[in-house]
Amino acid sequence: MIKLTFLGTSFAIPTKSRNHTSVFFSYKNENILIDCGEGTQRQFRKAGLNPCKITRILLTHKHADHSLGLPGLLKTLDLSGYGKTLFIYGPRGIKNFIENILKTFGEVANYKIEVKEVDGKFFETDDFYLSAEKMFHGVPCNSYSFVIKEKIRINKEKLKKLKEISIENLKKLKQGRDITHNGKKYLAKNLTFIETGRKISFVYDTSIEDKIAKFVRDSDLLVCEATFHSDLEKEAKEKKHLTAEQAGEIAKKANVKQLILTHISQRYEKNLKEILDDAKKNFKNVSIAKDLESFEVK
Repeated sequence: MIKLTFLGTSFAIPTKSRNHTSVFFSYKNENILIDCGEGTQRQFRKAGLNPCKITRILLTHKHADHSLGLPGLLKTLDLSGYGKTLFIYGPRGIKNFIENILKTFGEVANYKIEVKEVDGKFFETDDFYLSAEKMFHGVPCNSYSFVIKEKIRINKEKLKKLKEISIENLKKLKQGRDITHNGKKYLAKNLTFIETGRKISFVYDTSIEDKIAKFVRDSDLLVCEATFHSDLEKEAKEKKHLTAEQAGEIAKKANVKQLILTHISQRYEKNLKEILDDAKKNFKNVSIAKDLESFEVK
């Protein structure tokens, strides 16, 4: 199960109810923070989450509303006994950006930081992988996908009928290979089933581009910026952002199952339905994220 907690859902200017951009998601032993806007530490407290559980940070880009919370968070981890290596990933230029943060606010003493500039598939385990795609926002910027791999699972009920099956045969079944047991051949397809993979994608600050839909294709969940209403499409284009209508268009084109809108401009704070309806022109299964709200993807 994947759990997402939205720590901040505003555009560049926060509101009473919306902090600067940040989302925290967990899967098994991985706890990944995407972006770290100003005030993210306090949002961890409000959400009842422990920042020392963070395993990786994915930065979409260096703009302040996505990164200004980093100096404080890095120092808090240093003072709180964070004993792991902290992996920070981002677009081109992020290494120099983190180096400058540490020069300005002080190096951390009690843990290591490893920074990587990434594009394409950049981290992989037997269970899942992370990938990045370059966006167009005026500065180097990435979108990210978290993909749980499709797996072959053994049907335990059917396996009970085969007594004392060897470890070697179990390994073969997990690889999708047929086995011979007590002199009889058994087809792997009759003893196993496919557990489908899952995909969560995050698209923050970017101009509309055809490659976005390709990158997020078949996502179970797409978290996407919706900074402007389509009435302000010209302004969105000038500022290299998406409208809610464009977010819905991307979700539809990419065959996404669910869309969550975030990065909402303060001008819509009292009329969020306007943004929601704008996205629903193209895609119906859509909602707007709220600060400290959690979602589960099973």
